[in-house]
Amino acid sequence: MAEYDLRQRTKTFALRIIRLYTALPKSEEAQVIGKQVLRSATSVGSNYREAYRARSDAEFLSKMGDCLKELDETAFWLELLVESNIMSPNQITSLLDETDQLISIFTTIVKKKKG
Repeated sequence: MAEYDLRQRTKTFALRIIRLYTALPKSEEAQVIGKQVLRSATSVGSNYREAYRARSDAEFLSKMGDCLKELDETAFWLELLVESNIMSPNQITSLLDETDQLISIFTTIVKKKKG
């Protein structure tokens, strides 16, 4: 059941990022950063689904590593949206919090799997 919940949670995260992207200003800077965060955040769920269906522990750990890299990249782009004054911290706080929570969850899973 936990795997299904995490599949849904990463999908919900992707949908929230899609809504954020559509709400961004149409300036070139906002669109460039927005496309980066859109790409990295939406790939978390797809990589997790691949990990979920992995044929070996090595494949699972590799895909989970990809998830962690994409989450870290997502955090970077979200921080940049705030620090460049494209969006206010209030608009990003809950997404940054979810990013941090997902990083913690994925890190724990990887550590347990490596055992």
